[in-house]
Amino acid sequence: MRVTDSSWMEVQFSMVMQFGRSLRRRWLTVSVIALLSVVALVSIATRVPFSSEILRSRVTASLRDALDADVEIGTVGLRIFPQFEARVEHLVIRHRRRRAVPPLISVGTVTVDADVIGLWRRHVSHVKLEGLEIQIPPKDESDHHSSTAGGAQLIDGRQLTVDVLEAPGARLVILPKRTEKPPKTWELHQLRLESVSVNTTMPFKALLTNAVPPGQIATEGSLGPWQRDDPGDTPVQGRFTFEDADLGFFKGIDGTLSSVGSYGGSLGRIEVRGKTDTPDFMVKVSGQTVPLKTSYYAIVDGTNGDTRLEDVQASFLNTSLTAKGGVFDVKGVKGRLITLDVEIDRGRIEDVLRLAIASPRPSMTGALRLRTTFNLPPGDRDVIDKLRLNGHFMLERGRFTDAKTQQQIDGLSLRARGKPDVDTKRAVGSTFTGRFVLADGVLALPVVTFDVPGAVVELKGRYALRRETLAFAGELVMDAKLSETTTGFKSFLLKAVDPLFRREGKTVVPLRVTGTRDQPSFGLDMKRVFTRKDVAQRK
Repeated sequence: MRVTDSSWMEVQFSMVMQFGRSLRRRWLTVSVIALLSVVALVSIATRVPFSSEILRSRVTASLRDALDADVEIGTVGLRIFPQFEARVEHLVIRHRRRRAVPPLISVGTVTVDADVIGLWRRHVSHVKLEGLEIQIPPKDESDHHSSTAGGAQLIDGRQLTVDVLEAPGARLVILPKRTEKPPKTWELHQLRLESVSVNTTMPFKALLTNAVPPGQIATEGSLGPWQRDDPGDTPVQGRFTFEDADLGFFKGIDGTLSSVGSYGGSLGRIEVRGKTDTPDFMVKVSGQTVPLKTSYYAIVDGTNGDTRLEDVQASFLNTSLTAKGGVFDVKGVKGRLITLDVEIDRGRIEDVLRLAIASPRPSMTGALRLRTTFNLPPGDRDVIDKLRLNGHFMLERGRFTDAKTQQQIDGLSLRARGKPDVDTKRAVGSTFTGRFVLADGVLALPVVTFDVPGAVVELKGRYALRRETLAFAGELVMDAKLSETTTGFKSFLLKAVDPLFRREGKTVVPLRVTGTRDQPSFGLDMKRVFTRKDVAQRK
């Protein structure tokens, strides 16, 4: 086929037109891509700082607005490629309206790792705080700008979020209301928070050492939203385990305590529910251990460290007790006062004696009921010397573990009923009731009654816990006459003095009890027998 010149020109023109249309499409595509790139760069530039000074300005403004605080920053280092990394030295955040209190937050070094896309989305992948110290001041009652109970104080607009924040070796310090008292300090060996933002609830994990008693606490829970007007109102909740707490830190007791529980509330007021287990609890004066378990509900005031013990349930061996009270600050004195109201409804005297007496075998057994106030003041003295008790007790079906002592009690009961010649192997149970006051290592008994079938002993006196010495005086009241407590010639002789000891149909014999716990001495108080006052009373 023959191609004419005109046909050839048409083909060439068509090809040129097609190439032009293709070229225009390519330029249009390139232009769109370029425009989108410019838009993206502008967007990124508004979020990603490209200089240290821009970063300093943005960090300062963000923290100032989010925390309503004054912000100070030392030096700032910045690297953009291949990954965004910022390093801030000496960050200090102070409460804007409370310049008299220490800085709210201070950090030695802040390291920020992120990527450009994440920053564009207002996300930072990782932040590490070295030398972090958070100091929570007491609530300022005069601050009219502080938050009300209406809820969280959210910040307007989308906030920057840190995916993971780690702060090894951090410190949380709760400042007391009274400046003369030391602050409550928690050493946080490990601290990790996730989804960190002032407007959110932030999951956290921490490992810390408790100061008193010393031991290690592992905890996880949630914190926030942050209350910028009053950080002490910031919500917190979680669970904890407390391991290897050394009770030997307190003078006079010993043992290794472990505890598990949960807590909730705010940094300034935390409600705690937990259980403790101390398999080797010991009061050192006895040198004997008992397995002690407790469950408790307490309210902790973070501003001064005071703890209200709303309900404590404790058990050791075969004895259970309940208590209510608290651990409170004492003005001008280092340490805290422990004050409790203690009740034992179903206890055993042998369990209590195991805590108080250095003997592998208790001197008595029996059912115990007890009510007492318990006050343990602060100070360096041994627990046994500074403990204060004031209460009353009842011991039922009490029996002495020493066979010789119990035989004397059995014999007393028989003679008091006028049956001195009856030989029985049955041990009688004794009932003890009385009031007691413990102070300075001495147990005072203003009144104690010892009751066996046929006889009642009423005593008052003192028992020194360390020396284990007895000093009591009182009366033995018997149903039988003195002459009826024995047989033979002795009975005949005693008939002459029966009237001297009889009063209102009972025989009343003045007694004294001395000696030691292991070797008590019971005797007739002859001085009181022949005093005019006693004789007159008997007549």
